[in-house]
Amino acid sequence: MKKIHLLTLVAVLIASLLAGCSSASNTSSVIEPNTITMAWLPNNASDDFKEARLEIDKVIEEATGKKVDDKLTTDYAITIESLVSGNAQLAYVGSQQYIEMHNKNNKVLPLVVNSGDSGTLNDALYYSRILVKKGNEEQYKSGGAYSIDNIVGKRMSFVSTSSTSGCRVPSSAIVATFSKQDKWKDLKQEDLLEGGNGKFFSQVLFGGSHQLSLVNLLTDKADVAAVDDIDLVSYVDLTSGKDNTPGAVYTVRKDAAAPFDKLAGAQFVVLKAVPVLNPPIVVNTGALSQKTIDALTQAFTSDEVAQNPKIFYPKGGKGIFFQPQRFVKVEDAWFDPIRDLSK
Repeated sequence: MKKIHLLTLVAVLIASLLAGCSSASNTSSVIEPNTITMAWLPNNASDDFKEARLEIDKVIEEATGKKVDDKLTTDYAITIESLVSGNAQLAYVGSQQYIEMHNKNNKVLPLVVNSGDSGTLNDALYYSRILVKKGNEEQYKSGGAYSIDNIVGKRMSFVSTSSTSGCRVPSSAIVATFSKQDKWKDLKQEDLLEGGNGKFFSQVLFGGSHQLSLVNLLTDKADVAAVDDIDLVSYVDLTSGKDNTPGAVYTVRKDAAAPFDKLAGAQFVVLKAVPVLNPPIVVNTGALSQKTIDALTQAFTSDEVAQNPKIFYPKGGKGIFFQPQRFVKVEDAWFDPIRDLSK
């Protein structure tokens, strides 16, 4: 009996040692690259945002002791696959792109988002907007108010099928409005992505970025366009009305950089605006260690970064983030309202 007990004890000890070795192996299994790659969507890849990108790179370098390389993408899908594969370890993306990444690789998680003006998640929002060119807006009035009731049969410009505010949110809003009508009671979001005879839209374009979706509208390639507000704030001014409300008119600035450098003075009108959860900086947790991730979180959420005018620009500047916002930590569940749009 003693011999049996002794063998059992030895077996337990060996199992414990093996488990310990396995645990230690798991915690050290992440082999980090010598250079951290940060991927950027087409919306934020232009020279207008170079200073902000480089300043964020400095934050990453100081927090990790590693060099940083910016991957400036020309397509949403490239950014998504870069993070999923681990070829890029960090990225600044929209909520929908994050959800697609997480669905493909659950090791991709949100790191931080920029807060609202309160400095918290309570107002961490921006706007998805459905627009028409100034001069055409009267045909989109219903009962004296601007609406999307008359967009059926028009030429529509979205940003990308992977865009949160440039496709997912506006298409959801369109379905919510028109599915109440018998003719469109079975309308689904995917039905809006292709135009033609018998389709909801006569033609559907994809700009590839919010800037180029607006260009499609202003150059008369499209009658209606879906774009957000944050990616256009550096190029346009509010001319009349209240920001992000139906009827608000915006004008392209005289000093606007490409692709608006030849469109100074062009105007557009908001038909509908829908609030959207702020986009996150995401991390592939399978490509960076927890120690590195913790260091990045601490650095991004610091007062020093919040007070850096090259990251959080004075409002009206040519930046990505604006005062008095700051980065705050966020969890995966915070993005559930965007997930629900696909249900």
